[in-house]
Amino acid sequence: MPHLRFRAVEPQTVQTLSKPLIDELQPLMDCPREDFTFEYIYSTFFHEGEVSSAYPFVEVLWFDRGQEVQDAVAKVVTSQIRGVIGEDVDVAVIFTALDAKGYYDNGEHY
Repeated sequence: MPHLRFRAVEPQTVQTLSKPLIDELQPLMDCPREDFTFEYIYSTFFHEGEVSSAYPFVEVLWFDRGQEVQDAVAKVVTSQIRGVIGEDVDVAVIFTALDAKGYYDNGEHY
């Protein structure tokens, strides 16, 4: 943990971002590098009955680390995505805080 899910970006972009994001986020989140996971989710967006393009959407599932760290993580993710896709793109970053009692690793909760 943390787990980052990417929508409306190419899988190659997620692959490209996976190392530099860990490099920058690991010290902010204070967790081991091997705990990070990156997932590409293929999705189709619709608007008013038509297929539409969407801006990058990143969902961060994690154990809450406070507002200050959350703000910093959102800025890092946004900056790095813009660095690959383009500076003028909107980027959504959504955080979902997980409860350690509800997260199990090998049958044991945190």
